[in-house]
Amino acid sequence: MSLFLAALVLLLAGGAAALALSARPRLALAVGSASAAAGSALGLLGAFPALRAPPAAWEAAWRVPNGALALGLDPLSAVFAVAIFALGLAAAVFGAGYMRAHLARRSLGAFLFSFNVLLASMALLVAARQALLFIVAWEAMTVSSFLLVGLEHEDGAVRMATRTYLVASHLGAAFLFALFLTLGHAAGSLRFEAFAALGAGARGALPATLLFAFALVGFGTKAGLVPLHVWLPEAHPAAPSHVSALMSGVLVKMGIYGILRALSFLPPAPVGHGLALAAVGLLGAVAALLLALGQRDLKRILAYSTVENVGLVAFGLGVGLAGAAAGAPTVAALGVAGALLHVWNHALMKGLAFMGAGAVVHGAGTRDVERMGGLLRRMPVSAGLLVLAAAALAALPPLNGFLSEWLLYLGLLDGGRGATPGLALLAYLALAVLALVGALAAVVFTRLVGAALLGSPRSAAAAAAHEGGPLLLAPLALLAAANVAVALFPGQALALLTPAAALVLRVPEAQLALALAPAVASLEGPLRLGLAVLVAAGVTAHLVSRRLLARRDVRASETWGCGFVGGSPRVQYTAASLAELALEAMAPRPLRPTARVEVPQGVFPRAARFALEADDPARARVFEPAFRRVGEAFGRLRRFQQSRLHLQLLYTVLAVLALSALLLLHGRGP
Repeated sequence: MSLFLAALVLLLAGGAAALALSARPRLALAVGSASAAAGSALGLLGAFPALRAPPAAWEAAWRVPNGALALGLDPLSAVFAVAIFALGLAAAVFGAGYMRAHLARRSLGAFLFSFNVLLASMALLVAARQALLFIVAWEAMTVSSFLLVGLEHEDGAVRMATRTYLVASHLGAAFLFALFLTLGHAAGSLRFEAFAALGAGARGALPATLLFAFALVGFGTKAGLVPLHVWLPEAHPAAPSHVSALMSGVLVKMGIYGILRALSFLPPAPVGHGLALAAVGLLGAVAALLLALGQRDLKRILAYSTVENVGLVAFGLGVGLAGAAAGAPTVAALGVAGALLHVWNHALMKGLAFMGAGAVVHGAGTRDVERMGGLLRRMPVSAGLLVLAAAALAALPPLNGFLSEWLLYLGLLDGGRGATPGLALLAYLALAVLALVGALAAVVFTRLVGAALLGSPRSAAAAAAHEGGPLLLAPLALLAAANVAVALFPGQALALLTPAAALVLRVPEAQLALALAPAVASLEGPLRLGLAVLVAAGVTAHLVSRRLLARRDVRASETWGCGFVGGSPRVQYTAASLAELALEAMAPRPLRPTARVEVPQGVFPRAARFALEADDPARARVFEPAFRRVGEAFGRLRRFQQSRLHLQLLYTVLAVLALSALLLLHGRGP
């Protein structure tokens, strides 16, 4: 616990030092990045042993009403803390190189301070053992990430993204206040151990379904569960790439952690709660991928992929909870272990993808995939590692993304064999939809790689693309190695996660390990063999091609175009055309992009235009109209705000009288 606390102190002190050095931007960037990297490394050293160690606690006085500085590290907290610090370390190093381009345009002191506060607040959040401290850490995380997203606030789209994120975050926080106030009233304390004792002791004493709904909406908003995800595709593209990686890889997982921690305060979840969580996650994953197919902003595509992967984590947790309630221990073990493993896998995959995309955007000067092309040849390291991330995110074997999804497949197959006819039908339907998710993910990332990295450059900036420096490439290489390491050693990764999964399911660790053993045995050999075959095939193909071409005259020439001599990048397949067939075949009309067509007209027609505009139906058809109506309703109240002193005094007196009456009534209650 001492290393964990030292990491928090180092992060906050380093951020404050960077803020104080705002007048010297280069020194501030060096101090802020170094302290973020060192604090993350120290935190990783403190959190990693806690994965399998007994819970540790620390407490200090806090002179705040109903507050307590109560911290603790148990295996569940450690799972998320390891993800925070591992990705934080890579993001800090990447940011040291990525943010150099901003030195001449703006002071970075406040940005660097907010980055360190974000890391510290997320770590504090998973360690908090008291509701008020948890809420303070939650709000610090929200405000610091809001400031990071709004770095380029002079852009109107960035201001809109930050506003959307802030509103969504505080609407979700309202449900968290309701959750903790209800629990605190019932338990007589705001400490988590009191909540847990209340949930374990009296099954009927708590409105469990209502509290589960509060947790699902409040934490699900931050997690980006559909349809509460509308802030995520706006905020992630607006933020600098290493901040996008941190938000996508771990900040949204704070919502998953919150759901798991809230479930530990309630009686064991019934089958209905598990099925509801699984349905929200799986259907949201399908919708997110269909929306990703219509995007042309590279980072927005990755943002919708985050919505999909968080949906898969929620689906796995739902399957596990439903299996536990239905008396199917193997289903429960595979579902929860698969979900927790995907928390790690997605942090590694999406960290590599967003930072790889950042390196590509840094070199090509655009986020528009329709203006990229040919980048794999011009940026072989960055683009090659982005291809690796795309393959892992598409859950292609033998990479780590396949590993966690395979556990979910096994859980559904096992659940279908031993369940009642109704539950068996649900399990097999879910299995089919999960397979559809895998197919859609493959289409999404094939489109991304094909349009952005292959072919010929579609713009002058793409033609002049170049690799970044070592500070951009080193974190990518380390994240790529971590992704491959999880695929090579799945048994060791699952062994580290078993204590946390046992804590979620409230079963002995040995029982869970026994249920997972067949799945581990089915994975290790094939994954290692597959990776060995891929590496051997790649090396062999490279050596053979070099030998065959060594004695030949090799020249660059235009790609053969069926005899057409006026070759141009414009005749290539576009990202829109690559997605058109899939969207027409599978996407319902609300999820399809809208075509904007200007056809040639007249004897001397103007240039024809064709464009696809993809809008999120949840934002455009649900939330924006609802907020517009609320705004109009509150706008009618402006006549009461007339800047007259006697009216303001009257409102104050009426408010005091109303509060006094409420306190009096509360004092007379039972």
